[in-house]
Amino acid sequence: MRPALDAGAAGPHLRFGAHPDAFVAIHPETELVMTEESRLARGKRILSEIDGEAGEAVIAALADIAPDFATYVMEYPFGDIYARQGPGRRDRQIATIAGLTALGNAQPQLKVHIGAGLNVGLTREEIVEVIMHMSVYAGFPAALNGLFAAKEVFAQRDSDAA
Repeated sequence: MRPALDAGAAGPHLRFGAHPDAFVAIHPETELVMTEESRLARGKRILSEIDGEAGEAVIAALADIAPDFATYVMEYPFGDIYARQGPGRRDRQIATIAGLTALGNAQPQLKVHIGAGLNVGLTREEIVEVIMHMSVYAGFPAALNGLFAAKEVFAQRDSDAA
């Protein structure tokens, strides 16, 4: 159980409720009770919605070597960053695919996010164009690796659909 956070006399008092995946905020004057999904619960939900089975497989693969890191993956990128207001999931996947392509050394993660891009409504053509665009900024080798990763993901999707 995490310690309670007291925001001071003017602010709400936060403490865990009966459910470990929810914070309970009680305003000291109005006694209005609000619950908020925890970072971990929100991260698990968003990871599942965006990456589906591929994301869940990454988390499962970390269970026996670094379970704390699996928690960090769910809490920070998915529980915090993907949950922020601003660009939608589609735009965030475009940025993620571009960034991973530019890195040039993150093929497994790139494949997961190409699949996630398809899951959130990107077309194959849009994904290919994003990767090709990275040739200008990250070089032809990075773009070639990205295109080959996309080709594998598309082929797997076609095979799964057949």
